[in-house]
Amino acid sequence: MQSTRLFLSWTIYLVLSIVLQSDTFGQNCPCCDDFHKQFDFWLGDWTVYDTADNKVGENTIIKLENSCLLKENWKGSSGGTGTSFNYFDKTDSTWNQTWVDGSGNVLKLKGNLIEGKMVLKSELTPGQKVALYYNQVTWTPGSDGSVQQLWQTFDEKHNLLGTAFLGVYRKNRIE
Repeated sequence: MQSTRLFLSWTIYLVLSIVLQSDTFGQNCPCCDDFHKQFDFWLGDWTVYDTADNKVGENTIIKLENSCLLKENWKGSSGGTGTSFNYFDKTDSTWNQTWVDGSGNVLKLKGNLIEGKMVLKSELTPGQKVALYYNQVTWTPGSDGSVQQLWQTFDEKHNLLGTAFLGVYRKNRIE
């Protein structure tokens, strides 16, 4: 009888030890560090407006894969769509975005959180008006909970060529 109790006690101890140390209970989340939370200000369901306060689209950003991936789903007011995958790469300590739109255009960006703003840039690309250019997209969280997204292009000497997009994200209220 005593050996049965001892066996059961050890079995319960062993099972509890395994369960409490498993990922199931959130003890070992590989992407729950501060680096992986840097872009969390962009999470949510958003309506996006231009600088004249006209609605230009809707965007939903969610976390997937044990908080290792942010997925963006864009629907523009004029019918355009796109999806991006955003992740922090531990091997080089950078944030990365791969954007693909409904027309098959792809944009790959890389960068970091700089002074509270997420700043991601593309590689230099051959241009039509200039020899080489790159894209830079900056997300800036507002004190009111909004997020400003600024997409600019620069030449290889870092001279501003133009602004492709300037939008303000406002969170949709859950009624």
